[in-house]
Amino acid sequence: MKRFVLFLILFVFALHAQSNVDQRVRTLLSQMTLEEKVGQMTQITLSALSDSHDDLHFTNHLNMNKLKQAVVDYHVGSILNTGGSANSARNWREMITTIQKLAVNQTRLGIPVIYGIDAIHGANYIKEGTLFPQSIAMAATWNRELVRKAASITAKEIKAVGIPWDFNPVLGLARQPLWPRFWETFGEDSYAASEFARAYVQGMEENTNVAACMKHYLGYSVPRSGHDRTPAELSERTVREWYLPPFQAAVEAGVKTVMINSSEISGVPLHASYHYLTEVLRNELGFTGLAVSDWADIENLYKREKVAANRREAVKMAVMAGVDMSMVPMDFSFYDTLLELVKDGEVPVSRIDQAVARILRVKFQLGLFEHPFPPKTDLKEIGSKQNWQVSLDAAREAIILLKNTDNILPLKKGQKILVCGPSADLHQSLNGGWTYTWQGNREELFPKNQQTIVQAIRERAGKENVLYTKGTSFTSVVKSNEVYHKAHKADVIVACMGEPAYCETPGNINDLNLSDAQVQFIHDLKLTRKPIVLVLTEGRPRIIRKIEKRAKAVVLANLPGPMGSRAISEVLFGDINPSGRLPFTYPRYANDLVPYDHKTSAETKPVTFNPQYPFGAGLSYTNFEYSHLQLDRDTLHPNETLTVSVQVKNTGKRAGKHTVFLFLSDKVRSVTPPVKQLKGFDKIELKAGESKTVRFMITPQDLTFIGRNNRRISEAGQFDIHVGNVSASFEYNE
Repeated sequence: MKRFVLFLILFVFALHAQSNVDQRVRTLLSQMTLEEKVGQMTQITLSALSDSHDDLHFTNHLNMNKLKQAVVDYHVGSILNTGGSANSARNWREMITTIQKLAVNQTRLGIPVIYGIDAIHGANYIKEGTLFPQSIAMAATWNRELVRKAASITAKEIKAVGIPWDFNPVLGLARQPLWPRFWETFGEDSYAASEFARAYVQGMEENTNVAACMKHYLGYSVPRSGHDRTPAELSERTVREWYLPPFQAAVEAGVKTVMINSSEISGVPLHASYHYLTEVLRNELGFTGLAVSDWADIENLYKREKVAANRREAVKMAVMAGVDMSMVPMDFSFYDTLLELVKDGEVPVSRIDQAVARILRVKFQLGLFEHPFPPKTDLKEIGSKQNWQVSLDAAREAIILLKNTDNILPLKKGQKILVCGPSADLHQSLNGGWTYTWQGNREELFPKNQQTIVQAIRERAGKENVLYTKGTSFTSVVKSNEVYHKAHKADVIVACMGEPAYCETPGNINDLNLSDAQVQFIHDLKLTRKPIVLVLTEGRPRIIRKIEKRAKAVVLANLPGPMGSRAISEVLFGDINPSGRLPFTYPRYANDLVPYDHKTSAETKPVTFNPQYPFGAGLSYTNFEYSHLQLDRDTLHPNETLTVSVQVKNTGKRAGKHTVFLFLSDKVRSVTPPVKQLKGFDKIELKAGESKTVRFMITPQDLTFIGRNNRRISEAGQFDIHVGNVSASFEYNE
């Protein structure tokens, strides 16, 4: 009863607070001129308002004439980006303070600017900020709480310098491995991405006055070509079944903003889609926040997509479809064009008022009117020891052991180790893009206290036991006998392979295979007859079929962040028991890109589902056994809940963490069912010999699917539950 009363009090308080915000929005909106309203819908990048600066020293200098023109003359409502490279916390604070002083003190109504940044894996554009594993590696932890903590820390660190808007999380699904933004997602599964979406939004927005931005709405992650910002061909049913749920989850979690997909679905650019931006996003999902375009994408409606004849048509098309704010980002063309359209009667003032109300509401919700300036907290809280410990915890749980023949791992202390490969002594290969710079490939900008893989291994094993030579670049083998000479002195070879850093379109590739140079290098290393441990740091699953058999062990780190080097070394030497598991299907062939939740027809002979490593794969230095799978009922009815319990035992000799997955199979339905779908996961920790009963709850909602009429439905029938190697069945009766 007390809990109910508390909930009721909080609910009433929330309604009152929202009502107060809405009244303030209406009052302010009634006082604004058309020019001021259109200015609020305009977003400009920092580099367009800055003098040129030295990237190496992380210092950005605002150009006051350009800034005044934007904020005072054009009433610009938002500024974004970092101006080239990461800035120091003090530099950020000074810039945000200057911007807000101009907005608050030198404009008629004193409306503060909302500043946005791509804090993709931590405060990656603040020099002192804490960086975390990229999202694909966070997903490999299967730890909702770590995702929530990372988001919360990120929010607090960017807010400390005055930035209240984070363009994250990316809620596309990693179902097209060529796509260069694969690593920005939470993996290929819709349910898992939805769970992590909730955790991220809650961590970002709870008690922080920072807005998350779910992106890129919608279908961006599965371009047919695999190249960034290129078309996707998706049916309405497919969109609703797989790609919409993570966004629905973020909306339910209270996300305040959304960024639009740069490309198109089946011939319709998302920036011009009234169906997806208004009918689905607003009317169906119930999203009430701010919708911002991606970089120059309204311009692209006529420059690239060719659905508009000119800028005028493009701006009208996007605004009427449902875009509230234009990431222009370099000039005031959107402002000028939209102003003309409204004055000419082609865009109604009511639509402008609707968009501006959404923008103002977010600003009020974030407390910007009361507190427009950066807080006066100690900047030393940014990148604190405690925050970096969470990053290390995440990196440790993100490392995936995929192969361990003859238990070659953990390595033994005192062994002579040759560390080699193009990723062994690079920071960028641990981090990927959005790391101090957009592409994340400026090695000279990485802090000196961050270790590379070889440095971390030397620290753990002792310098006298570690030999190092690069041996090959990512694209060409270094012609030298040094690597083979050192290999003969070693007991084991740790070959660090993968990809250099990249982000977005510059990361486009035409071949998913690991580069020829790296494949040849591993083949040559095998001639030394020394055991090879393959360590992969990569943003997408590069094909390793030709070399996987040459390696005794395979460790996949994905992009584990700055603390990843230490986590990798700890896993290699057994100081940490690996617990990461694949959040995507690792393909065996470049043209066999089939996800785990495929249809039965995908397994028709002679074609079989045979990935290099299946979804959920991940070994440990101990063993886990499943037994006693029980259902509390044989038949499920509407408004009922089915409880599933399974006993998990650590049968090995050391403690370990382990993710328990529950998969559901619909035996027969009117739309072809996947062979199985993830409907639950729980990460547990067990001591040697310890057992634990893990419970999952299945509701009728878990049995629904998108029917032939493109609406979510359920059908009576038989369902199978799979947990590890045990299974059970139940009936659903409507």
